[in-house]
Amino acid sequence: MAKKAAVDALFVKSKVREYIKSKGCNTSGDLIDGNALNDAIVKVLDNAIGRAKANGRKTVQEKDL
Repeated sequence: MAKKAAVDALFVKSKVREYIKSKGCNTSGDLIDGNALNDAIVKVLDNAIGRAKANGRKTVQEKDL
């Protein structure tokens, strides 16, 4: 059983499945119910937040990604 994520899921499971299926692949349950995908999203967002703050902004913008 997957551990509970430290942060609530930041993605829509059905949309992830739909996207992967549109590319001709299947989605494993551990991708959707595990922490790895959410952790990757959180890491990208944390980096963007850090970049915005380093540039003296409170607003995270597309260019921070």
